[in-house]
Amino acid sequence: MKRVKRSKQPDERNVNDPFTNLANDMIIEILMKLPPRSIARLRFGSEYVSSIILDKKFIQWYITRSSTQPRYLISLYRGGDMQMQHFQSLSQDHPYNQGMVSYKMDPELLYEFTPPVRGLICGRDFNKMIVGNPSTGQFVSLPRVKTRRQDILSVFGYDPVNDVYKVLCMTVVLKRSHMSRNGNAVPWEDIVSEEHQVITLGVKEKWRMIECKYPHRHNSGCKGIYKDGFMYYLATYQKKGSLMSFDLSSEEFNVTKLPEDQMLQQYGELVNHAGKITIAHQAYNRNVDLWVLEDANKEVWSNFFVVPPLSIDFFGRFRDLVFMGILGTGEMIFASRSSPPFFFVCFDPKSKKVRETAIHGIGRDSRHNIQIFFDHVETCMVLPKVC
Repeated sequence: MKRVKRSKQPDERNVNDPFTNLANDMIIEILMKLPPRSIARLRFGSEYVSSIILDKKFIQWYITRSSTQPRYLISLYRGGDMQMQHFQSLSQDHPYNQGMVSYKMDPELLYEFTPPVRGLICGRDFNKMIVGNPSTGQFVSLPRVKTRRQDILSVFGYDPVNDVYKVLCMTVVLKRSHMSRNGNAVPWEDIVSEEHQVITLGVKEKWRMIECKYPHRHNSGCKGIYKDGFMYYLATYQKKGSLMSFDLSSEEFNVTKLPEDQMLQQYGELVNHAGKITIAHQAYNRNVDLWVLEDANKEVWSNFFVVPPLSIDFFGRFRDLVFMGILGTGEMIFASRSSPPFFFVCFDPKSKKVRETAIHGIGRDSRHNIQIFFDHVETCMVLPKVC
């Protein structure tokens, strides 16, 4: 076999590279203080620095540090002649304008994003999907979802055992046999998701069909969440409202029965409350009912409600405060859809303390599609290409 001769020409990035004169620990200390977008740019200027940035240990150190400084992540889609997706990451303690990362979109697609996981975010428009790092502006396209119908639920998560990110998609396949049975339409609750498929980010494989031993149908319009190696979403199983979980390592499903509460089963949404999976529902009297999963194996739930603060204290007159989510601090987020600039209230149900947050620069143009995520953790991770 012929030996491959290495070029004697030095890498252009190594010529007069000032970083080669610095200690490795000092470079890491410098990088840890930089925002992700600056780190992404440095990767192209120094081969030595690039090797540090791409190292998994450094990425984990950066995520660990960022997790102590959770942020708001604003996703803003601007329509019109310039189809652009903008992301803005703001400190939850001092949410002032801190720069915006933009991503040029396909003018025919309007991605809906799932909550970010360890700094990465996943968006889907029907069967087209992207995964990206909103802090650096790097996005990669995934292969199209294999499906014949349009009722799809996609959930994004991280497998800590194998150190990989995965996307789970489930599809309700509507068949002609569903349209009539002895002349009558089949009840919607009898129809189940028949396609379950997974893709692993950065692996040379496409969507893989997997089996589920619990025939169920995900709730249309529901949003799944990720927590500690598991994905969770609401569904109907054996005609009962249920909480489905998906183990990202074993790729197995499990089911937990929901409490017998009609409003919860119809209108509840998943949130992470004090590290526990919780289903929240805002009642007509403005109170927020919280059902906390205490023991999944025994299907034990606890229930309590929270009375939100009066809106007259912030707007000078009464407005409906809409529940938006819960921060890792335990503070509950409420907002009024009719209050420019983008304004919301952080309410601590224990201390009854309230703090206000206003995010400027977000217009009320009907062509704008806005999503806000809480407890976002920034990462400097460079995404692998999906084949």
